[in-house]
Amino acid sequence: MLENLSTEKRNTNTMKMDEMSVLEILQTMNREDTLVPKAIENELETIEHAVQKSIGSFQAGGRLIYIGAGTSGRLGILDAVECVPTFGVSPEQVVGIIAGGAEAIKTAIEGVEDKAQFGMDDLKAVSLTAADTVIGIAASGRTPYVIGALQYAKQIGAETVAISCNKGAEISDYADTAIEIETGAEVLTGSTRLKAGTAQKLVLNMISTAAMIGIGKVYGNLMVDVQATNEKLVERSKRIIMDAAQVDYETAQRYYERADGHVKTAIVMSLLDCTKEQAIIKLETAGGFVRKAL
Repeated sequence: MLENLSTEKRNTNTMKMDEMSVLEILQTMNREDTLVPKAIENELETIEHAVQKSIGSFQAGGRLIYIGAGTSGRLGILDAVECVPTFGVSPEQVVGIIAGGAEAIKTAIEGVEDKAQFGMDDLKAVSLTAADTVIGIAASGRTPYVIGALQYAKQIGAETVAISCNKGAEISDYADTAIEIETGAEVLTGSTRLKAGTAQKLVLNMISTAAMIGIGKVYGNLMVDVQATNEKLVERSKRIIMDAAQVDYETAQRYYERADGHVKTAIVMSLLDCTKEQAIIKLETAGGFVRKAL
């Protein structure tokens, strides 16, 4: 029942929040937010399992697919969209799906999250395969839309992960890996866009970033597969080459141009003093890992 969920309980620290000053409200919210990283720390081993499943899907030519309703769905879409410029992946490799479709990103669409069949249908629409990993996100841990999606994913043979913010969450029963981050009562009762939403965002950051590192998208702590889609990112690409190869700006620019804007290739060219063609071969042999190519 809804009243039994920790995310739905009243927070005893904020019972008189409407009597607080603005500064007191902010201080209270800030104190409550500090509880989120500790709650996540308790689930790190389980999050690791989700990362390994995602890496396995990428290596098998599959996808990472987030699916949720409301805030949870929007957070999944945000993480998926950010992976494209950050790691140079195609929009099809990390996918975010929200109950109600694109319109629901901006507008609350009532009722769509209450139908398990809609979750199944949305995964069918993206041609889910056994090579994919599906991560169902629901702060309450009981959203029928997400349950339906996880049920269908299991039928197909895809890897399944559930992210919720309550212990003993219902969606956990439908996933191979269940991440349950107990963030507790919100400062505003039931408003899971707050601590629960913050926890979900942090966990999605972890999963996508660690998985991308696991397939060679990072060298050291540098985004070596960044897509230079604007002037700022072109300059960032050159600075990455400077840091990775320990060269000055003019040298980095020269290698960037010779590599046709491909940062990884430019780094290998610079560090191994080789041609673009030789660098490409070395990277392909190394599975895209710069360190292995060196």
